[in-house]
Amino acid sequence: MTLTANFLLAGVGGQGTLLASDIVADVGMRLGADVKKSEVHGMSQRGGAVTSHVRWGAQVASPLCEKGAVDYFVAQEMLESLRWMEFLKPGGTLLLSVQQIIPTSTVYGNDQYPADERVISLVKQAAGKVLMIDAKKIAEGLGNARVANSVLLGALSAQMEMTAEAWLEVIVARVPQKHVELNRKAFYVGREGNWII
Repeated sequence: MTLTANFLLAGVGGQGTLLASDIVADVGMRLGADVKKSEVHGMSQRGGAVTSHVRWGAQVASPLCEKGAVDYFVAQEMLESLRWMEFLKPGGTLLLSVQQIIPTSTVYGNDQYPADERVISLVKQAAGKVLMIDAKKIAEGLGNARVANSVLLGALSAQMEMTAEAWLEVIVARVPQKHVELNRKAFYVGREGNWII
């Protein structure tokens, strides 16, 4: 049986969104799925939005997920969860990192960053399941904020009821050797946590 799933990963430049989506795509290929991936990273080096679509299936024609078709949405930043929520299918799963990266329009303009309570209320209305994960804080506690993605990927793997091995093989192959053990720890923290709200 070939696994079929649509993923959307969204964040801000510098959070490792593209690396995380590469890992999701590679896991799908190693499991025998046809995999397509698309990414948009425009102003990512200046803190802009970064998104990536990943699709697994027996035969995948398009790399882009349609609105309302995403099974698993990994939002690495609070505001980005709202920006892309319409892509999540009814009953879909949102993995939400509680990190806030304030856009310049709220610093130098009239826009206001929404309160956490507002974001949580809106995403709970749209998603079938919401996991709130303070991935950056967990990663910092492990010694390096850059392993926040591995925390989120660990939580994702648990929601898919997949073994850890396929994911860890890819993570080990993709991260610098000196950070392998730290990423492994971060992955298991994410995988073993109870994040559902």
